[in-house]
Amino acid sequence: MHNVGFIGQGWIGRHYADNFELRSFPVVRYSLEPPYNKNKEEIGKCDVVFIAVPTPTTPKGFDDSIVRSVLSLVGKGKIAVVKSTLLPGTTKSIQEQYPDLIVLDSPEFLSEATAAHDVANPFSSIVGMPASDDTHKHAAELVLSIMPPAPFSLICSSDESEIIKYAHNISGYTQIVTFNLLYEVAKALGRDWSNIQRAIQADPFVSNRYANPVHKSGRGAGGGCFIKDMAAFREIYERQVGDVLGIAVLCALEEKNRDLLLSTNKDLSLLEGVYGPLKKHG
Repeated sequence: MHNVGFIGQGWIGRHYADNFELRSFPVVRYSLEPPYNKNKEEIGKCDVVFIAVPTPTTPKGFDDSIVRSVLSLVGKGKIAVVKSTLLPGTTKSIQEQYPDLIVLDSPEFLSEATAAHDVANPFSSIVGMPASDDTHKHAAELVLSIMPPAPFSLICSSDESEIIKYAHNISGYTQIVTFNLLYEVAKALGRDWSNIQRAIQADPFVSNRYANPVHKSGRGAGGGCFIKDMAAFREIYERQVGDVLGIAVLCALEEKNRDLLLSTNKDLSLLEGVYGPLKKHG
């Protein structure tokens, strides 16, 4: 069996490593924290290395510097699979930076509360290639073969796989804001949202995962991914498309979501990490 490495032991990297160990793969874990910080040299010996480190969005924009820095630990000629969320075009740029590696993008679709189950029972496995040569194709097929089986799998360009990841998160963000707008209309009319929510959940044509406007600690799209990924998506939309109306839509979604988070004191530290110092609500 192939030796499989994991760089990053947060909740994403840890649960993927756990799953591979359960399936009897020889696993090497590396992170800055003990006990895994001693495994830096061992990572270089692994055939396939999965990267699950932060890609934050800050007031200065999207930051992929941690991913780029840890790829230097992967052995020459080995396969590096980035699980971290990347802006479209990033995997191609990383491959150019590291021509002695085979770099692939494979987005994850995990929820923190159910991560172990999500890793073991994926709804899809996506592998994106920055080039369509035989080397990358064989590497992509190998990665798919060692991942937990999924009902849908796809090998595509890395630009496409990166967009697929943003499609997942941006659609969730948009749903949260939309259901909050509907909730505000119901509240203004003095109506019972629970009746409306039950009907939404029974409607097969409406994605209802986020139909509860009061979610976890408050209202709005929070958590470690939604806030940063919407800001990053708006950044690349501005750069690659530049349509004024499209930019206005994204900016309005961000502004409404910030208002929802601020009004309920939800995930304010995450919000500040993306946008900088916050103005007090009201």
